[in-house]
Amino acid sequence: MNGVATVTKEIFKPHLEIRGNFSLSGEIQISGAKNSALVLMTAALLTKEKVLINNIPDLTDVDGMANILVNMGVKLNSKLDSIEIQADNLQHVELPYELAHGLRASFFCIGPLLTRLGRAKIPLPGGCQIGARPVVEHIRGLKALGAFVSVEHGKVTASIQGSSKRLKGADIVFDCPSVGATETVLMAAVLADGTTTIENAAQEPEVQDLAKMLNSMGAKVSGAGGPKITIHGVDSLKGCDYTVMPDRIEAGTFLLAAAITQSKLRISPVIPEHLSAVLQKLRDCGCTLEIANDCITITPGEIRGVDLTTQPYPGFPTDLQAPFMALLTIAKGTSVVTEKIYENRMQHVAELQRMGASIRLQGNTAVIEGVPELSGAPIMGGDLRSTAAMVIASLAANGTSRLEGLNHLDRGYAAIEKKLNKAGAHILRHQQ
Repeated sequence: MNGVATVTKEIFKPHLEIRGNFSLSGEIQISGAKNSALVLMTAALLTKEKVLINNIPDLTDVDGMANILVNMGVKLNSKLDSIEIQADNLQHVELPYELAHGLRASFFCIGPLLTRLGRAKIPLPGGCQIGARPVVEHIRGLKALGAFVSVEHGKVTASIQGSSKRLKGADIVFDCPSVGATETVLMAAVLADGTTTIENAAQEPEVQDLAKMLNSMGAKVSGAGGPKITIHGVDSLKGCDYTVMPDRIEAGTFLLAAAITQSKLRISPVIPEHLSAVLQKLRDCGCTLEIANDCITITPGEIRGVDLTTQPYPGFPTDLQAPFMALLTIAKGTSVVTEKIYENRMQHVAELQRMGASIRLQGNTAVIEGVPELSGAPIMGGDLRSTAAMVIASLAANGTSRLEGLNHLDRGYAAIEKKLNKAGAHILRHQQ
């Protein structure tokens, strides 16, 4: 190289600088549920009237969904934590690839578009790379309702044949209780001709939240929250004023942050029964929980190892598997964590090992031997929940951690470092 030294400039990446070993205290406010808000925004397309949705979380995924709706001709008006949606001028049946591909929830537009315009063309969904997450069940459900559906070149095209331009009620049995498929069929069926039943339906709180909003718009949905949902189709829906439920996954994440830092912390608002499986595992770990209405106060004791397996609701939620594993890395004894929902949801294991965790990975099962302490390290989140897990681990680590992957984190947690800092954490965001 002719004796000339070359200098490679390090590319800056946004990151959190997290100093560990600080206690938390006080109360953390829980935002509206991300996975509910996104679906409710698409449900607003089912009427020409104004829909006001309150308690909307400030997330990049919500911004992405708003951009998609505007692109379809929808009028949006955002104020603080609410958004007003009016789809009286809904006009585009095709979602642009660049807006829709990275946001899995964009696929929820297919039911409302099909119902309102008779046709829809949606790119196959992206989002976090945690598994295949196919839309086979969604498509089967739409076909059962009478839609013609084809998948070509990475796009799903659906249309209603015949002169009536209405879907037809049907009896649908899912092979697995898919949340997305249940919500897709629910939105498609509310304006269908006749009665639809969904058996082996997902029972998650987000499905219940959607059904409640649809009913407030004039739909006739019963059984949501159980394995069988019945939908009596109506001719039209009206506008409504609806408030998104609290985010159970965010609530669980902050409870785990309290447990790993040995901190007494209060979280509110929360619907405790939405977290029953998680709360029981926290008790099994050695934490004391005080529950009063929409408030949970956690007081950790000595953390003991536990075994857990992710399952559909009301089982242990897959979205809290990674954050809970962070806690188990410093628990006394051995823990076994088995992931049954998504095949690629162990991306956090290597990063926890970088911090000193003792974890053996066997397929989708992790065996964790608790260690006395973790050490700060340069780490990276590979998806939304694994990045949250690294935040939790860093809070308890000796030293300072540099966490990259904020694009994942900001999809599902509204100002997470601000909330934690207010409770006593020491986190700096370096954006540029």
